Amino acid sequence: MNADIKPVPRHFLPADFVITDWPALEPFFTELLKRDIASFEQLEQWLQDVSELEAAVSEDACWRQIKMTCDTENQQLAESFNYFMLEIQPKIQACSDLLNRKLVDCPFTENLEGPAYFTYLRNVKKNIDLFREENIPLQSELAVEAQQFGVINGKMSVEVNGKEYTLQQAARFLEDPDRTLREFVYRKIWDRRLQDKEALNKLYDSLLHKRNQVALNAGFDNYRDYRFAELGRFDYTKEDCVQFHEAVKQYVLPIVDSIYKKKKARLGVDSFRPWDVDAEPVGTAPLKPFQTGSELLQKTTDCFNRLNPFFGNCLQKMDELKRFDLESRKGKAPGGYNCPLAETGAPFIFMNAAGTLNDVITMVHEGGHAIHSFLSHPLKLTGFKDYPTEFAEVASMSMELFSMNEWGVFFEKEEELKRARELQLERVITVFPWIATIDKFQQWIYENPVHTHEERLKNWTRILNEFTPETLDVSDLEAYRNYSWQRQLHLFEVPFYYIEYGIAQLGAIGLWQQFQQNKEQALSNYTNALSLGGTRPLPQLFEAAGLKFDLSPAHIKGLMEFVKAEMERV
Repeated sequence: MNADIKPVPRHFLPADFVITDWPALEPFFTELLKRDIASFEQLEQWLQDVSELEAAVSEDACWRQIKMTCDTENQQLAESFNYFMLEIQPKIQACSDLLNRKLVDCPFTENLEGPAYFTYLRNVKKNIDLFREENIPLQSELAVEAQQFGVINGKMSVEVNGKEYTLQQAARFLEDPDRTLREFVYRKIWDRRLQDKEALNKLYDSLLHKRNQVALNAGFDNYRDYRFAELGRFDYTKEDCVQFHEAVKQYVLPIVDSIYKKKKARLGVDSFRPWDVDAEPVGTAPLKPFQTGSELLQKTTDCFNRLNPFFGNCLQKMDELKRFDLESRKGKAPGGYNCPLAETGAPFIFMNAAGTLNDVITMVHEGGHAIHSFLSHPLKLTGFKDYPTEFAEVASMSMELFSMNEWGVFFEKEEELKRARELQLERVITVFPWIATIDKFQQWIYENPVHTHEERLKNWTRILNEFTPETLDVSDLEAYRNYSWQRQLHLFEVPFYYIEYGIAQLGAIGLWQQFQQNKEQALSNYTNALSLGGTRPLPQLFEAAGLKFDLSPAHIKGLMEFVKAEMERV
C-alpha cells in the first residue's frame, strides 16, 4: 500500500477552475443534465464526470467549514461558509436531484452491475425519495445555523490560578491529585457553560422546529424517521436502538459501576463525585503524554509506523500537505474531526489538544478515520466513498485499541503505560451509557417535537439518571446536570449521529479480539474492509472485517465480558 495519494484528475472541469459563485458553476451541471447518453460507455463517462464535479464541490465546501471552525471569530470565513450554504448549495441540491433522476431513468443503468453499484444506486434512489424542493432553503438555513454551536462554545474560557484557559485546556485540572482544585475547576467550567444555557436552548429550539418541518414536508411523521432514512439506516431500526439501550443498562452499567467503585476505593474518598472520575490518588502525577501539537503528531506518527508503516506514511503525507490543526485555543470551535477531502484525497484532522491522554485517544481515533480516507480514495466514483457512519467509526475506534500496543512512544515508564492502557479500556466501556443516553434523548426529542423547556429538562434528567452509575454521587449538581446535554456537539450539528459510536465500538472490540489472536490477520481484515469504502451494505462491511453485525443483548454481553477480562489482565 502506498500513502502517496493522488488527487482526482480533472478531465471535465478545467484544471484551474475555482468555485466562486453559482453562475460559474452552473454550466457544468447544465451540460451534464443536457448531455445525450446513447450507450453504456457514454453512461460510464457521464458518471465519471458527475463524480469529478461532486468531488470538487465537496472539497470546496469542506475547506470553507474547516477554515471557519479553526477561527470562529473571523467574520470573513463565516461569511464564505454561509455564502456557499445559502447561495450555492441550494442550487446544487436542485440540480443533483435532476441528475439522480436522469441516472435512474437511463435505460443503460440496469447494466451497472456488482455490489458497488447496488449500494450506490440504493443511495441515489433514497435521495430521490427524500427530495422536496421546499426543503432546500430549510436545509441551507440548518447548515448555517448549526455552526452557531461552535461559535458560542469557541468563546468559552475560564480563569484558573490567574491564567485564562479554554474549557478543553481547563479540563486537564480534573486529573490533578488536589481534590479541592478539581472541584473548583469542575464548577468553574460548568458555571461558564451555564452562562450560555439560554442561547443554546434558543438555538436548539430553532433547529428542532426546522428539522421537524423538513420531515413533515417529506411526508414523515417525525424527524427521527426522516433522519433514519436520510442516514441510510437500511440495516437496523429504531427498535434495535431501544434494544441497544436496554442491553447497555443490563450488561454495561454494572461494569461501569464496578469501575467507579474501584476508583473510589483507590482515591480513598467517602463519596465518588464527577470531579473524581479522571483523578489519580495523591502522589500520582497526571499522565503527560505530550506537550505540544507538533509533539503529539510526531509521536502518533511513530506509533502508527510501528503498527503498520502505511498508517504512519498517511500521517506524514497529511503533515506535508498541512492537514492538521491540533492545539486548543480561544476562538476555535470545540471537538475534533477528520474531514475527508474528496478531490485531493488526503483528509484534514481538527482537534483541541491540551496535553492529556484523552487527546492521544482523540488523535489516534481521528487517525483511524484518516486511514479510511486514504484507503477508500482510489475507488472509481466519489459516491463509492460514501461509507456508512457506523463503519466509519469502526475504523477510528479499532485504531484506538490497535495502537495501545505501541503507546510506549507516549509513555516511557512502564507504570504510566500500564495506567494509560487501563484508562483506555475503562473508557471503552464507560462510553456506552453516554451513547445510550444521547440516543434515547434524541428519540424522545424528535418523537415529541412540540415541547416546553421544562418538559425537555424533565425528560433529559429522567434519561440521564437511567444511565448514571449508582456509585457516582451527583447530589446537589442538578443545575449542571440539567443542561449537560448542551455540551454534546452532535445534538446541534449532526442529529442522530451518535448510536453509530456504540455500534462501531462493538465492531472495534471484535477486531481487537482478532488482533489479540493474530495481529497480521486483524490488520489485513481492517485494511481490506476500509478499502471497500461504501461499496457494500453495512453487514457486508462488517463481514469483510471478519465481524458479525449484531446488536443483540447476548452479543453485547459477550463483548463486555471480553473487555472486562482484558482489563483484569492489564
